Amino acid sequence: MRYKTIAFFLIVGMLSAASAFTKEIAENKPPSSQAMEKSPPAFDPKSREILLNMCDFTKSQQEFSFKAEVTHDELSDRDRMLQYSFDLEAFVRRPDKLRVNGDGDLVNKQFIYDGKGFTLYDKTANVYAVSDAPADIEEALDKAHKEFGLTVALADLTSAKLCEHVAGRISNGVYAGIHMVRGVPTHHFAFDKDNAHFQLWVQTGDKPLIRKILITREGPPSQEWTAYISDWNLDARLDDNLFAFTAPEGADKIEFARVQTAQAPEPKQGTVKKKGGRT
Repeated sequence: MRYKTIAFFLIVGMLSAASAFTKEIAENKPPSSQAMEKSPPAFDPKSREILLNMCDFTKSQQEFSFKAEVTHDELSDRDRMLQYSFDLEAFVRRPDKLRVNGDGDLVNKQFIYDGKGFTLYDKTANVYAVSDAPADIEEALDKAHKEFGLTVALADLTSAKLCEHVAGRISNGVYAGIHMVRGVPTHHFAFDKDNAHFQLWVQTGDKPLIRKILITREGPPSQEWTAYISDWNLDARLDDNLFAFTAPEGADKIEFARVQTAQAPEPKQGTVKKKGGRT
């Protein structure tokens, strides 16, 4: 059996780690302001200010958690577009702790990073793989993507470079007004980025949190990815044990395959430990 973790949490994050993010930092200016100013003139000054406040507020949170309901389109083997879903929980303690749980139709996985390494656990197959990692969330996620093809959904919300991620290569920005997302008033934005159309809903008031994301990928065929984000806890007190992985009974430890194979992790002869020894 082969385990396709290159599509971990189903390929798309908020603004995929596969993008080449802008990294310019102006002298005597904060990175967030520079990122927004270097982007194309997609939004009017007031709209840019709202987005900038969202970025700065989110990345200023040091310890927090949130939940998300995600739906995504997948092309079936009969060339029919089907919609699937999964629920996500994320726990963040900057600068070096992250846990993301995903449970749904096609996704039943956990990604756990403890500041020294990360673990990917596939609950359906009851297998897990481990890798060492830098002592920083951003760098650890970068390694996971570049070396093993892992893209963790909504991981940009944990990034200290959120503004740079949002600002890079956007165009045709439109501010659509204040609209409700499940009872929460939000600023509604739409813009293009690379080959996708994004819509973003940001909570009004003094806590400008992202409440909804819609990504439409150009076709053929076109595909949509939607996340409703809720249960933001900005006063979380997260225990170290939350970021420590303990293998469930009977789980097999396997190896990550490198990204060149387009499959990871994959059981290999002599690498899967079972009760009673190696196979």
